[in-house]
Amino acid sequence: MKRTNTIIAAAVALGAAFSLCTGWAQVAGKPASRITANADWPVYGGQPANQHYSSLTQINRSNVNKLRVAWTYETGEDGGLETSPLIVGRTLYAYTPSQKVIALDAVTGKLLWKFDSGVKAEQPARGVAYWTDGKEGRILAGVMNYLYALDPVTGKPIPSFGENGRIDLRKNLRGDYQVQSIALTTPGIVYKDLIIVGGEMPETLPAPPGDIRAYDVRTGALRWSFHTIPHPDEFGYETWPKDAWKTSGAANNWAGMSLDAERGIVYVPTGSASFDFYGGDRIGNDLFADTLLALDANTGKRIWHFQDVHHDLWDRDFPSAPSLLTVTRDGKRIDAIAQTTKTGYLYLFDRVTGQPLFPIEEHSYPASTVPGEAASPTQPKPLKPAPYARQILTEDMLTNRTPEAHAWAVEKFRTFRSEGLFIPFGLDKQTVIFPGFDGGAEWGGPAIDPKTGVIYINANEMAWTGGLEADKPARTPGEAIYMSQCSVCHGADRTGSPPGFPSLIGIGKRLTDAQITAIIHQGKGRMPTFPGLSDAQLKSLLDFLRQNPTAPAGAPPASDKQEMASVAADSATTASQEPQYSFTGYRKFLDPDHYPAIAPPWGTLNAIDLNTGNYLWKISLGEYPALAAQGMKDTGSENYGGPIVTAGGLVFIGATLYDYKFHAFDSRTGKQLWETQLPYAGRATPATYMIDGKQYVVVATGGGRYQIAPAKGVYVAFSLP
Repeated sequence: MKRTNTIIAAAVALGAAFSLCTGWAQVAGKPASRITANADWPVYGGQPANQHYSSLTQINRSNVNKLRVAWTYETGEDGGLETSPLIVGRTLYAYTPSQKVIALDAVTGKLLWKFDSGVKAEQPARGVAYWTDGKEGRILAGVMNYLYALDPVTGKPIPSFGENGRIDLRKNLRGDYQVQSIALTTPGIVYKDLIIVGGEMPETLPAPPGDIRAYDVRTGALRWSFHTIPHPDEFGYETWPKDAWKTSGAANNWAGMSLDAERGIVYVPTGSASFDFYGGDRIGNDLFADTLLALDANTGKRIWHFQDVHHDLWDRDFPSAPSLLTVTRDGKRIDAIAQTTKTGYLYLFDRVTGQPLFPIEEHSYPASTVPGEAASPTQPKPLKPAPYARQILTEDMLTNRTPEAHAWAVEKFRTFRSEGLFIPFGLDKQTVIFPGFDGGAEWGGPAIDPKTGVIYINANEMAWTGGLEADKPARTPGEAIYMSQCSVCHGADRTGSPPGFPSLIGIGKRLTDAQITAIIHQGKGRMPTFPGLSDAQLKSLLDFLRQNPTAPAGAPPASDKQEMASVAADSATTASQEPQYSFTGYRKFLDPDHYPAIAPPWGTLNAIDLNTGNYLWKISLGEYPALAAQGMKDTGSENYGGPIVTAGGLVFIGATLYDYKFHAFDSRTGKQLWETQLPYAGRATPATYMIDGKQYVVVATGGGRYQIAPAKGVYVAFSLP
């Protein structure tokens, strides 16, 4: 058996070495040969360039309407599934909702092996990475804060990697690694014998710094780190307060990376610094938060950078990895990089020099009225292409779904401040965030046809609101912890913004203390882990969550005062600045029937020619079945997970939150050519591949960051009869 497995492993590795991922396969940082029998999808995003593109043409405009289900694989698990699988040789690699790694026969969907790390995990896992040197291969899979190296044939950890087959990403960041919170929701990217990773981190303090790190794929040894919060004498240090690197957190890459393997450049988009919505402790532009970084993949040295948001106060993370392509400009071919944003802006740069290929201007914006805050006086704005999401919400854009809904929306809207992007939050009223906190574009990422230079972007058009309030003296230690760690998502009043941010009122009646503790320690959905809470702090938080939020305030007893002082001392990570402020919570602008309180479209799919910056087409994406039954179709809806595009002239995408549909559109016109009903929402980016001359398209279905209804994780593959 051992000899047989060795032969199979060699066959898999060699098959990968000579297979084709939409024209190229990545082997030790060099492109492999082109073949015609099989075509793989061995990299998250399709290829290191993250184009979501396939050169396959068997499924095309003329026959896509004949697609049928080829196989399904039911994970048997409840929960979210946002994974875009890899296909290497004849094997598909993916996750279950609880982050077990699986290998399936890509022709039949039969389970080949399943790896259960034993680590409890309920956060998104969007894909694995694959490495081969042509002799052996490895699956590099994140499970919460661990990165495992697995044998692609057996699924067993490779003992020579790290500590018995895994490395702990909490280490080599800052301070006691056991109290750090990091999870690898999006896979790292492979370059030569390196796996380069970022990680998801808390949006409140304390949070670790978002260092970009490269590890040896064979040994797990740390080879280089890039500090996104610069240390003394490093570029950008002066854009933070002195010694901010010791206390500030995040500025992390959670969205994935792209690679120019020929030049050895890795492109890393980062998110905001913690705390997301008040930056009195991080006055300055805060490089390299909200920045597209071009790093030397061999050493981690900065080559160029572009910061999209200075001193971010709105959680405007770069949401997905950029895409590489070549465009024609003034008769010349230019190697470029395209980066989508939550704001609806699309940036295009020369990928070697970082020079913008469309003009970018710094626009002036109002100052913050919150004491201690200093918003950036300007923010960048690309002059072309036009934004793919609306930029300012006005009263004439409110819902007309019913007269009652419209009247409610108008009354509510008149209590908001709505002046467009980059208006600092105030203390007096809610400020409209439009596009909302979830985009614009989101983590699914765009697709690019490298032959035409056209980019395909799915976007949300939802309005949210947010604001700040001065911290009030906490009545109990648990309330102090809640306000510093939990209120940013669930609101000071604990009402949340369901279903993405559930209400915590009465949570003690729905969940046991053990269940709540498990969620706090392990995270769930979009909620990160909070390993830094001591047992005493956790007990205090549980006591607070059991209390009626409308109970009258009273002076805390002396014992609580002493405990509160201890809690404050334990939690202190930054210099005290008075006054301090909390976020009032994420609030989606929905009408009383829980539909968007703005006029459609609520979600779109866009095609933009990056040679010219002009739109080719824009269509609504998704619908609400109940509204469609009433004749209100083509509204669009929130959508998560991206598209892929093929040389057969097709754009495949699921992504829509409510209608559970999977679509194929004509890439030239946006005309829908085919759709099918999935068992659950396809909130993941599809993949396509060919084996034995047959092309398949596969998509993960299940729950996601917004669990609308109970769902199980199911993979569905389609092919022609």
